[in-house]
Amino acid sequence: MNRDGGGLAFVGCLILGSGIGMLFDNTAAGSTIGLGVGFLALAFFNKR
Repeated sequence: MNRDGGGLAFVGCLILGSGIGMLFDNTAAGSTIGLGVGFLALAFFNKR
């Protein structure tokens, strides 16, 4: 499996968003925000 920077950034943003959501007792919102930021990071890295 090829792990480019975009894929790792996507997973990292998702996990980070989930963790921040857990800190504020709202895991679903944190995961959704992390997912959105991850997709933006994936698009940025694939554009390069």
